Amino acid sequence: MGGDFADERFPADPYPGAVPPTSFVHVERTGFWLVGGLVRGEPLDSWLVARGAPPSSVRTPVLAYGSNRNPSKISWLRSALGLGPEPVVVLRVRTTGLAAVWAHGLRARDGARPAVLAAAPGVVEEHVVWLATRAQVAVLDVCEGASPDGDGRYRLARLGTGEVRTEDGTLVPEVHAYVGNTPARRPLLVDGAMVRCADVPQEVARTLTGDARIPRGRGQTVDDTDVWTAPGSGLPALSLTTNTAASEITDATAR
Repeated sequence: MGGDFADERFPADPYPGAVPPTSFVHVERTGFWLVGGLVRGEPLDSWLVARGAPPSSVRTPVLAYGSNRNPSKISWLRSALGLGPEPVVVLRVRTTGLAAVWAHGLRARDGARPAVLAAAPGVVEEHVVWLATRAQVAVLDVCEGASPDGDGRYRLARLGTGEVRTEDGTLVPEVHAYVGNTPARRPLLVDGAMVRCADVPQEVARTLTGDARIPRGRGQTVDDTDVWTAPGSGLPALSLTTNTAASEITDATAR
């Protein structure tokens, strides 16, 4: 299938991989431009329904700020984790008050340093949002260690800080994201400051040394109102609401 963003044009390595410059839909190892709500002149929802896929209105917006923006990674999710052939909808977005920062730990697979999300007052970055079906979220959970039998390195939460808007300025409500949930996936502190992925490339990031930012303790328990403010960094962690099946629990830490 010929497409605008074939996987071979967007390698996954080095992490986080190459990213198309606009919104796209991904099928069969390639992506197609999604411009003005149209895929090759056809409205997105019509294009999805014609392929037996759920429309955008029943999908969950999930902010992707690391490798899940990469077309080759999406194909890997299909082949390795059972994502299936259903189209993936990827919206280019601009975030305000949020930043991708380098994590304390490295990936076991290749030694790359992954990204985690932090609140960043006044900071504007370019990322993407998956409009994900329930089945796609389940696969992302496995990939990020957030499934019931996963290692818990990330967890899925609803953003309670910052702002996410599409390329045309439309506010995206109820955005979810995978946030660091173990010491290895807490923000890396170098000289007391978090390090933005936009400022330091992967080849340098993997050589950095520092501490993992740890939430403030209250007795023997974690203080869940702590916001991970690093001295001088201007990058506290997120104010979040955990996404649970039964209820939503206020949680101001990105553990």
